[in-house]
Amino acid sequence: MSTHAFSIRRTVESDWRQIHDLRVEMIRDTPTAYAETLEEALGHDEAEWRMRGNRGTGEHGIAIVGIADSGLWIGTMAGFVPDPDTGPLLVGVYVAPEFRGSQMGLTDALLATVEEWARTESSRLTLHVHEDNARAWKAYEHRGFVATGQTAPYNLDPSKSELEMVKQL
Repeated sequence: MSTHAFSIRRTVESDWRQIHDLRVEMIRDTPTAYAETLEEALGHDEAEWRMRGNRGTGEHGIAIVGIADSGLWIGTMAGFVPDPDTGPLLVGVYVAPEFRGSQMGLTDALLATVEEWARTESSRLTLHVHEDNARAWKAYEHRGFVATGQTAPYNLDPSKSELEMVKQL
C-alpha cells in the first residue's frame, strides 16, 4: 500500500505555472524522454502553458496530474488521439523520483486514469519510448505494454529511435 497520499485530477488552464514547473523538472530529470529540449520549454510564453493546461479537458485528449497532499505536483501523464488509425497515444509521462516504484502506487494510479479515458477512444493504448530509456520501457512492460517492433526516429536526435509499445485495454 502507498505510504504517500496523493490525488489525481485533470489539468485546467489556471494550472499553467505548475505545468511549466513540472515540465522543466521532467526534462531535467530525463532529457531524452520528451519531444522538446529544456531551452524550448523555457522559451514558451504564458499562452502556450495555458493551452497545455486546457489539454486536461480537451476533446479526444486528457492531461492529468498527481498532487501530493502537501500540494506538490509529483507526476503527470497525458493522452491524445493523433488520428483514428493510431488511436489513443500515451505521452508526457513523468513521476518524480521519490514517488517511483510499484509500492508508491502513483504510476499505476495515473496510468489507470489514462487507460479509463483511452477505453472511450479505442481498445488499445500506444506509446513511444526512447530506445535508451530502459527504466521506462521496463516499467511499461511490467504494466502490460508490449513492443510492436515498430520504431520511429527520435525527433531531437534522428540517429536514435523511439520504440512503439501497445497495451490492449
